[in-house]
Amino acid sequence: MNLIDHLNWRYATKMFDPKRKVSKQDKELLKEAIRLSVSSYGLQLYKVLIIENNEVKAALRKASWDQSQITDASQLFVFCNYTLDYDRHVDDFVERIIAAQGSSSDGIKQYGESIKANIAKMSAEERKSWSEKQTYLALNNLLIACAELKIDACPMEGFNNQAYNSILGLDELGLNAAVIAPVGYRSALDKTQNRKKVRKTKEELFQTA
Repeated sequence: MNLIDHLNWRYATKMFDPKRKVSKQDKELLKEAIRLSVSSYGLQLYKVLIIENNEVKAALRKASWDQSQITDASQLFVFCNYTLDYDRHVDDFVERIIAAQGSSSDGIKQYGESIKANIAKMSAEERKSWSEKQTYLALNNLLIACAELKIDACPMEGFNNQAYNSILGLDELGLNAAVIAPVGYRSALDKTQNRKKVRKTKEELFQTA
């Protein structure tokens, strides 16, 4: 199958088969796909929690309007944006560049300082919006990788993020649950898998200038 076939195959899974689990090997591939995601400046100002514990899932389901995907999926991926210590994250990023590329430390450190200055110019609300958007870029890599591996997923914003932050102890870590994605295998009872995919036509969606 090519990419378009994979994308036509996937859908936002409403019912998962709780008996089917994603293999350790496939889970590592999904993690690597997320790791290779693009992000602003390459900073990756997020952390991804992979929830497998059934008790934790049950608590999170209550904070997700009792949606069954939370507990029935093999794993629940919780994409969290960082909310504090941006300068430290930039410093860590600079050190990774130096270690990986052997670049001139002075030039790269100056680049890091320019990133810090740009972030400092943002209001608190702008920083919040900007950092949350980065998690959606990583989420997209997960969805595409899942489609290629014939693993089902459902991106979800329908949850109480403050409750997630409390249950998972995210506030004290300077993290915020931004978007989630249960991952696993569709149930044969999920009637939505048979619905024809609805999208705009190319003529409606694109305009060349």
